Amino acid sequence: MTKLSILLPIFLCSSLLTGCFGYPRLLSYPFDSGGRGLNSLASELNPQTSGRYIVFISDRRGSHDVYMFDTLTRNLVDLPDLNSLDTITSHPSVSQDGRYIVFVASRQGRKSIFLYDRETRQSRNLTANLQAEVSNPTISADGSRIAFEFTNNGQWDILVYDRFGRRLNIPQDPR
Repeated sequence: MTKLSILLPIFLCSSLLTGCFGYPRLLSYPFDSGGRGLNSLASELNPQTSGRYIVFISDRRGSHDVYMFDTLTRNLVDLPDLNSLDTITSHPSVSQDGRYIVFVASRQGRKSIFLYDRETRQSRNLTANLQAEVSNPTISADGSRIAFEFTNNGQWDILVYDRFGRRLNIPQDPR
């Protein structure tokens, strides 16, 4: 039995003059033997939070699939057409509003970064034309930018794409 407990930063604002301060709070959700909740008999891997959503990988259906849990409704969110039998997924990240999920998908030994849009129910391979190993994607709160690690020469670097799969040129000098 695994039980996923998430440490979330909870921010409190006392006033505009004193500012905000945060502290971590442990969220513990009950075990659901039917696999309909956050915790199940299966392995629950790579949890990430944004806003009210928690995304994670679980093998509760016999393959590594992406799941999303809504902490307000305390239910799993339906993700139609996201998971497929021929794909192993890992390292999901979700936008603040829960519309976009970015993750690594491995098909036939090749890893790519995919973006799933819950509104259109479509996944897009953002790195189809990138000849490199990729890992650890993360999405901005508004879902407009995706950062991930890549290597094609033995050194890991970071790339930033927009959600349409276009590489963004991030200046080295932020001035």
